[in-house]
Amino acid sequence: MVSKLRVWLSHENVSKDLLLLLLIGGLYSLGIFLSSTFVNIYLWKQSNSYIDIALYNLAIYVLQPLTFILAGKCAKRIDRVIVLRTGVTVLSLFFLTVLLVGERAATFNIMLGSLLGVGYGFYWLAYNVLTFEITEPDTRDFFNGFLGVLQSLGGMTGPILAGYIISRLNNFTGYTVIFTISFGLFIIAVLVSFGLSRRKAKGNFSFRRIVSERKNNSNWRRILNAHVSQGFREGTFLFAVSIWIFLMTEDELSLGVFNLVYSGFSFLFYFLVSRWVKPRRRKKAILISGLALYLSVLILLFSDTMALLLIYAGVAGVFFPLLYVPYISLTYDVIGKSWNAAEMRIEYIVVREIFLNIGRVLSIVIFLFAITLIPPETGIPYILLIVGGGHFFIYFFVKGIDTQCTESSHN
Repeated sequence: MVSKLRVWLSHENVSKDLLLLLLIGGLYSLGIFLSSTFVNIYLWKQSNSYIDIALYNLAIYVLQPLTFILAGKCAKRIDRVIVLRTGVTVLSLFFLTVLLVGERAATFNIMLGSLLGVGYGFYWLAYNVLTFEITEPDTRDFFNGFLGVLQSLGGMTGPILAGYIISRLNNFTGYTVIFTISFGLFIIAVLVSFGLSRRKAKGNFSFRRIVSERKNNSNWRRILNAHVSQGFREGTFLFAVSIWIFLMTEDELSLGVFNLVYSGFSFLFYFLVSRWVKPRRRKKAILISGLALYLSVLILLFSDTMALLLIYAGVAGVFFPLLYVPYISLTYDVIGKSWNAAEMRIEYIVVREIFLNIGRVLSIVIFLFAITLIPPETGIPYILLIVGGGHFFIYFFVKGIDTQCTESSHN
């Protein structure tokens, strides 16, 4: 496999750690895609409350950045691989807890969201830091693209398998089966993590220093603002769209088919984008994809048939890879060129994730405020139109970024 990847990359070295990190990312994606969408549906079927679903997701995005700070401190004192392993372990405990509370899960929505947020925080802090360390500027587009392929494979197989199982079994038995499978996948990911080389860090955790670096580094300030904009869309869309589709179709299998179409297009375009989009074309790709994703919200809102929903899934599957591959690579390049990046890479990752989750929390707070004033069925389309522009506005924050020069800090 290593030799084939080297041929595809022409001459770059593909390390064992890079492959293991991709494998862990693939197992994570399959486990999450298999169940995460259906956790929202599981809670909805128990409570029929938008507020309960929103509070569950709000708990995730409040605990996730707080955990990032804790995980960042840990990563400066202990092996980052242990931090990654901790995240995967907590995620497995989340699914175990869902299995234990069963049909009472909706009454524990905030606790479950908090547990998932803690797992996400440890996992993504370590995964992003390891990605930054293991990849180089000339292999990041490949890594992000190939990881996108694995994520798309998980998105193709996970939801359709879960939807089929749930639709064929009585009551909540299907949910129990898929949560059990996800629990097993995360246990495997924990075992795979033991193959990663140990990576220790040293020095102090200078979180506040990197937050204030926005005043000195315009590239850093712009990319953080872009992440708030990204999170502004994601916060509501990550749960509202699945509920919207389920209410329209009243069938978990239809939701699985929707994700199959989306992930099928994503699978193809993550592969193509990683080959086509070179650094000089990144900003143009971000603009085109951001605009397309904003306009696609109209397709979603006017969808009254499964065919239109699948068209929306296809459009999203094409343009999300075109946005994320260059955008993530640009983010890592900005960090790599920033002040004291080698020593402060963990702090940069933590601050980035905090700004991303600020956008997500703001989005959900707007959602909660809106549905307390107007009926959800009336208000949700307007909410989606407001927050749906988040990815489009990313371009206007990143267009002035210049990664050719290193920006120095002024103490």
